[in-house]
Amino acid sequence: MLTIIYSADFLQHKTGLLHPERPERLTAIVNGLQATPWADQLQWRSPTPLDMSQGKVMAELTAIHTQTHIERVQQIAAHGGGYLDGDTPLSPESYQVALLAIGAWLDGVDQVLEQGQPAFVLARPPGHHAEADRGMGFCLFSNGAISAHYGLKQSGIDRVAILDWDVHHGNGTQALVETHPNLAYCSLHQFPCYPGTGYAEERGSYSNVLNIPLVPGSTMTVYQSAFEQQVMPFLQSFQPDLLIVSAGYDGNHDDPLASISLYPQDYGQLTQYCLQLTPKVLFGLEGGYDLPSLSQSVIATLEQCLSMV
Repeated sequence: MLTIIYSADFLQHKTGLLHPERPERLTAIVNGLQATPWADQLQWRSPTPLDMSQGKVMAELTAIHTQTHIERVQQIAAHGGGYLDGDTPLSPESYQVALLAIGAWLDGVDQVLEQGQPAFVLARPPGHHAEADRGMGFCLFSNGAISAHYGLKQSGIDRVAILDWDVHHGNGTQALVETHPNLAYCSLHQFPCYPGTGYAEERGSYSNVLNIPLVPGSTMTVYQSAFEQQVMPFLQSFQPDLLIVSAGYDGNHDDPLASISLYPQDYGQLTQYCLQLTPKVLFGLEGGYDLPSLSQSVIATLEQCLSMV
């Protein structure tokens, strides 16, 4: 059985009419997975309820984000919603939903380490653009970075790597892990593109960052070369005990927010590369805004994971 951590509560983060990061992203994925011939091999697990996990979630959240930023998100939601920036709306439920999403990612870390096999966190809002003191780019809190720091605290885990294949550079994730010698960050992203960060020259404080900017129109041939010549050697050298994948699917050819030309089946191949490194892989949803290709890409990822369980 392959674990998917999901809650319908994630649909309560409302972003407004025509916003690309919308609740329908999750329902499209859920419906797609339930229609697969191997749907009976999926174990759907709800995240730990906040009334049981809030202390743990807040401890990890406050270790990464400033109190000012956390309180700002909380207050905007409490006052009926609003905007962190021009792209990042909040509804009244968004703060609690964001805490539940963090809890789901932490549950995912626990699940992967307990079972020694992959798991997928199907949560929103996404996180990889969120910096210590601000949210941006649809992201409130940095789910991936929080999970990586949490992973290091677990027994037998000395090194955690984050692979970010979202089409946009995870500026927040990089900033929150690049100064830690036991964390590594690798991103493949379209450049130029939002948020304009992620230069190849950046190496992190301990040569623990690898950015691979890709030109618009890049295909799977380009990704395959990048993985085999750069990504895999970098991650194999780091030897992570846990791999966290910021699994954005906005590199699809049909995605409206970028210009990379991947197709859903290509994400299956990217998943294979990850599983060659370690079976201890946590996939967590980031971007992906064309609903059919998003759903099919997650299916392609999980189909490869099933071969490991």
